[in-house]
Amino acid sequence: MARHRALTICTVAGCPELTTGGRCPTHQAAAEQARGTRTQRGYGTGHQRRFRPGVLARDPVCVLCHQQPSQHADHWPLSRRELVAAGHDPDDPQHGRGLCHSCHSRETARHQPGGWNAQ
Repeated sequence: MARHRALTICTVAGCPELTTGGRCPTHQAAAEQARGTRTQRGYGTGHQRRFRPGVLARDPVCVLCHQQPSQHADHWPLSRRELVAAGHDPDDPQHGRGLCHSCHSRETARHQPGGWNAQ
């Protein structure tokens, strides 16, 4: 038997649309457009060719739980924004650590309350 999710009101203030959770399709599309592409967010070829491969090669196992393979190259201890503001190269693998998916999600929730768009 299929499980059905209860409908709730869109989380955007003043929007009366019903959704299965979070934003309605209109507001979800607007949020994705405002987010921009990965290149617009600063994750261009330097990230793809230097940072991520360098971090994952150095840290093949998650540096937090030491149990799962690393899947995410996480900027740490400074965020990408903080590295850029300080004049550092955010694509240098020395500014990252390898994390498994669950540890990366937990760390992001802990250090970026409000999500990726928090300023």
